[in-house]
Amino acid sequence: MKKPELLVTPHSVSHVQELLEAGADAFVLGEQKFGLRLAGEFSIAQIEEAVKMIHTAGKKAYVAMNAIFHNDRVDALTPYIQQLDRIGVDAIIFGDPSIIIARREAESNIPLHWDAETTSTNWFQANYWGKRGATRTYLARELSMEEVVEIKENAEVEVEVLVHGMTCMFQSKRSLLGNYFLFQEKTMEVENRKEAKNMFLHDKERENKYPIYEDLNGTHIYSPNDICIIDELNELFEAEVDSFKFDSVLCSDEYAITVTSCYRKAIDAYMESEDDYDDVKQDLLEAIEEIQPEIRPLDTGFYFKETVY
Repeated sequence: MKKPELLVTPHSVSHVQELLEAGADAFVLGEQKFGLRLAGEFSIAQIEEAVKMIHTAGKKAYVAMNAIFHNDRVDALTPYIQQLDRIGVDAIIFGDPSIIIARREAESNIPLHWDAETTSTNWFQANYWGKRGATRTYLARELSMEEVVEIKENAEVEVEVLVHGMTCMFQSKRSLLGNYFLFQEKTMEVENRKEAKNMFLHDKERENKYPIYEDLNGTHIYSPNDICIIDELNELFEAEVDSFKFDSVLCSDEYAITVTSCYRKAIDAYMESEDDYDDVKQDLLEAIEEIQPEIRPLDTGFYFKETVY
C-alpha cells in the first residue's frame, strides 16, 4: 500500500525545522504576492534557506503561486519561477493558467500542482490540467468522501486532500473590512478589526465566529470550524490518496507541531496495520481536542455530508 505524504504549511524557517522533527513530509512555502492564504510569509532568500533544510532531510518543498494574476503582476511571474528553478523547489502550486505560460517562458520543468480552490471537483478537470503539466490536483474542500474516492480512482495525476485545518468560505479582491458586512440581510459585527491575527466576523444568529483578514489578495473569510478527520482516514488510506494536507493558517506554532505529530503517528500506525491505526486513532483525536481552541470546534467538514443533486 502506498504511504500518503503528510503535507504541512509552516509559519517561518525555524518552524520548518520543528515540523520536520514532528514528522512532516512536505511543505508549502511562498509569499502573498504570488500565493493565497499562506500560513507564513517566505521571501526568496527564506525559501532558499528552507528548501536546503527540507532537502537535507529528504523531504519536499512546494511553492504556492495560486493567486489570481491580473496584468499588474504577470510580468513578475517568469523571473520568480526562474529563481524557484535555481533553488530547486519540488513543485509549484497554481490555479491561474498564466503560470503554465510563465513556466514555459522560464524554460522550467518544475512540476505543477493544480489548486483551483472550490472548482477542483472532478477527475476530468484533474486529467485536463495533467495534460498541461500538472502532476497533482488539490481537491476542493467541499467534496464528500465518496466523491474524493471516485476522483482518485479515475485521476491520472496525484490527489491531495485537506485532512485538518480551516476552510476558506469566501474571498474578495476588495478590502471589505471597512465596509458593512451583510449576511441574510442582517449586519454582522467585525471583532478586533485592528488585530490582524485575531479578527472574527460574528454571526449572532448562528452563534458562529468566522476568522477574517485582509492581505495583498483582498479579504478572506474562513469556516467557523476546523476540519479534523484523524479518526476517519480509513477510506483515504484504502483509496491510496497521495497527500494528506494539514493547513496551519492562523494556528500557533505549538499547535501545528502537535497536530503534525499526531497525523504522523496515525499514518505510520496504518502502514503497520489497520488494527494498529484503529487502536490509536481515538487517543490521537483526544490529544488534538485537548489543545483545540474553544472558539474553533472540530468537525469533519463535507466528508460525510449527503450530496444533493
